[in-house]
Amino acid sequence: MLIKKWTKLPEDIQNDAVYPYWKSLRRKNFSLFWKRVFDIFVSAIMLVLLSPVFLVLAIAIKADSKGPVFYRQERVTQYGKVFRIHKFRTMYVHEETGKDVTVANDDRITKIGRKIRKIRADELCQLIDIFLGRMTFVGTRPEVPKYVERYTDEMRATLLLPAGVTSLASIKYKDEDKLLENAENADETYVNVVLPAKMEYNLQALKKQGFWRDIGTMFKTVFAVLKR
Repeated sequence: MLIKKWTKLPEDIQNDAVYPYWKSLRRKNFSLFWKRVFDIFVSAIMLVLLSPVFLVLAIAIKADSKGPVFYRQERVTQYGKVFRIHKFRTMYVHEETGKDVTVANDDRITKIGRKIRKIRADELCQLIDIFLGRMTFVGTRPEVPKYVERYTDEMRATLLLPAGVTSLASIKYKDEDKLLENAENADETYVNVVLPAKMEYNLQALKKQGFWRDIGTMFKTVFAVLKR
């Protein structure tokens, strides 16, 4: 998770808008080292403790509809690296629709999938990605490559750190599917309206990045899920 030297960054991240964020985070490499240690230690413990829950979810998903237990979609993480995220499948398996965002009352969502998504249980298996170093507990949610291609120069600063399972932006926009429900073009509305608003929170979080702030965000996420 340590921040690379400026000259070692991918060329599309080396721009004037990213530089202040890089300079700030570079000073926090010691803190980021312990952030990674925390990720490994806590994700390993949670994977063991939650294994019975994973088994129950897997059985429920398989009993509810045909298809794999996991949904593996390409997402983008630190330095623009593409990986296949782990999520419990909550949708029917059928032909591509061309949509990469989900709206409220989406007819692609299975019966058990709605219940799983309501409490964000579909993201529990991202503990695997955290343990492997592809993600972190708190950070900018990983987007699909086509949305990352639409990032402004400043938005690319979020690629300095691994993608996260949760963030303040995720909490504020936990019901973004409802915002997109009545949009004429959900993808364009997401890119032009929702994504820029979320990125304001993500960029502010980069400026204030710190271990205890991350812990606070994790607790806020738990409270937000319980309120649902």
